[in-house]
Amino acid sequence: QVQLIESGGGLVQPGGSLRLSCAASGSTFGINRMGWYRRAPGKQRELVAAITSGGFTDYRDSVKGRFTVSRDTAKNTVHLQMNSLKPEDTAVYYCNAVTGWADYWGQGTQVTVSS
Repeated sequence: QVQLIESGGGLVQPGGSLRLSCAASGSTFGINRMGWYRRAPGKQRELVAAITSGGFTDYRDSVKGRFTVSRDTAKNTVHLQMNSLKPEDTAVYYCNAVTGWADYWGQGTQVTVSS
């Protein structure tokens, strides 16, 4: 089992920045990839960014150049630095960890971009 605890969401004005963090505990030795998904009201959950244990990253097109995903393997944490935020980034953001036996999810943290 892997437990994921997210932090760092909140309300920010357009153009502002937020940093999300996710701390993993439990059977973290089995984590191959960690990342962030989001679900906006009325929409399906979508991948935002992910990073493998080898450091390879993947971003959805709409956040490239604005968001940066990073991972501290020693501390079993993953971060999402979000800059130049737009109203369309408003969503609940979920941390995800992929192991060889299951996917795990955090409880979600709300990000609201509004003036």
